[in-house]
Amino acid sequence: MTTKSTVLKTLTATAVLCALSATTQAATIGDTDVTYGGYVKLDAMWSDYSDGVPDGSSVGRDFYVPGTTPVNKNVDSDPVFDMHARQSRFFLGTATKLDDGKEIKTKIEVDFIASAPGGNERVSNSYAPRIRQAFITYDGWLFGQAWSNFQNVGALPEALDFIGPAEGTVFVRQTQARYTSGNWSFSLENPESTVTTQDAARVATDDASLPDFTARYTVNADWGQFVVTGLARQLTYKQNGIDADETSFGISASGKVNIGENNLKFMLTQGKGLGRYIGVNVANGAVLNGDELDAIDSTSGFIAYQQHWNSQWRSTFLYSFFSADNNTDLLTISGDPTKTSQSFSANILYSPVKKLTFGAEFKHAEREVESGNDGDMDRLQFSVKYAF
Repeated sequence: MTTKSTVLKTLTATAVLCALSATTQAATIGDTDVTYGGYVKLDAMWSDYSDGVPDGSSVGRDFYVPGTTPVNKNVDSDPVFDMHARQSRFFLGTATKLDDGKEIKTKIEVDFIASAPGGNERVSNSYAPRIRQAFITYDGWLFGQAWSNFQNVGALPEALDFIGPAEGTVFVRQTQARYTSGNWSFSLENPESTVTTQDAARVATDDASLPDFTARYTVNADWGQFVVTGLARQLTYKQNGIDADETSFGISASGKVNIGENNLKFMLTQGKGLGRYIGVNVANGAVLNGDELDAIDSTSGFIAYQQHWNSQWRSTFLYSFFSADNNTDLLTISGDPTKTSQSFSANILYSPVKKLTFGAEFKHAEREVESGNDGDMDRLQFSVKYAF
């Protein structure tokens, strides 16, 4: 018999599976329940860039990535049309009952976006599956790869774009050990730094001596949810005879406010050296200044309102922004980094039956670099999605 149940409901305040609405119980083997779920999604996008079109291999052609919006290329270009089903995903979970009444749960989830092609668009359109999440939960603990504890996935608005408020949201999945007790959760997560070097190149370093540390406090109420998260980590660069490190801190507040059948979602994040945690790494964490690291301060956020017109039709209206406080004295080193990015979007979604959604979304995005050069993108996206 097939039943519907919420995945890992006991992990309140983690929002680990917020993007997955339901699971289907496939089988019970001994004391273990096996579940599966996911969705199939078609995306079709018409994109018009003001300063030249990104190469067809750019991930920004598959979904909105702020750092890929071209600026000051002075290239006239026609709009481009892209279509793919790479966002489709599948997960498999287990829940095993123990003699002491507790449970051990697991989940493995894969999709195909932002992964290496196994073919080409001429014939096969093959893409390698990539691991999104793979973790174990037991007695308040989570071990494995999951959404960062610094991120509140539950605050992400419903959008056709893969992320939605890309420049304004914390967005990281990585390996971690997390403990949740009541409203609090703490984690030690895999460290990684992105540093701008003397030739203005981005260098990803993995030389930290300590894991990234996060703390989170969640309030759930009838009116909605409010989450405050904190991050502390070490930025490092240990190459070419240089041994440099800097401390990075960040704080983020986010949540959801219910307004009848409608809702308002938001996030505001500020910090020093946040780098890869914000805006799909639209800015690096630090600039290498001689043999020292100069952390980049940033502020970002978004606000989104969802209106349910009736039981089948709904819309989301979204504004998202990012602002970096680059040290202008270091521009000869850092080149011409992103100063600001912002986007506006609106969509209309139609679900004739539960789990099946047709949608159309318009997004306008802008990016400005420190020199004052800028560029923008207009994108019209159509999607069909069925969750199972």
